[in-house]
Amino acid sequence: MARPRQHAPDALHAQVMHACDEWLAEQPVHGLSLRALARDVGCAPSTLLKLYGSFNNLLQHVNVETLARLQHTITSLADDDPEPWLRSLARAYWFFAEQDCYRWQLLFDYPLAQEGELDQRQSDLIEALFTQVEASLKAYQPALDDLEARCLGRTLWGSVHGLVQLGLNERLGYWQGQQLKVEELLDQLMSTILAGLRHHEDGS
Repeated sequence: MARPRQHAPDALHAQVMHACDEWLAEQPVHGLSLRALARDVGCAPSTLLKLYGSFNNLLQHVNVETLARLQHTITSLADDDPEPWLRSLARAYWFFAEQDCYRWQLLFDYPLAQEGELDQRQSDLIEALFTQVEASLKAYQPALDDLEARCLGRTLWGSVHGLVQLGLNERLGYWQGQQLKVEELLDQLMSTILAGLRHHEDGS
């Protein structure tokens, strides 16, 4: 086993995140432990405690990586037209959760960081995601003011997230013997919201 002093902090952090990634690619976080991670990266558990402070803080770093990946996924949706961009966003959110379900589960099953640098990094990433959605909503319907766009962005996220979560748990129900598809329900949701936005100016 490598002694703690043989690990540079940045290199050790990269190893730990890689080990977490490999674990979460196959199984949920509930079976993961500090001792198991230390064994995987070749150090003592106390070395990881010295680096992260606690196992919870270590998991918060994983959540930071997940949020960064989600942000990258969203920024890679190359479409200047807000309607197809918003539709693509909803589908990308589902595909991201479906393809990396255990990492996704960690992000939403564990409380996010409450203070310090981790809290700030997570908050900045979450705010950046919402800012993109709000900008797209305002581009689609310029009559929206900042508060309306902010509230609608959260309403849209909550609706999409709810469908995604139910889809992951296979709780969306059936129609004529076939399970309802998340992608189709997301498209229906977006059509309803966008139709309402088109008439926003008339009803305001």
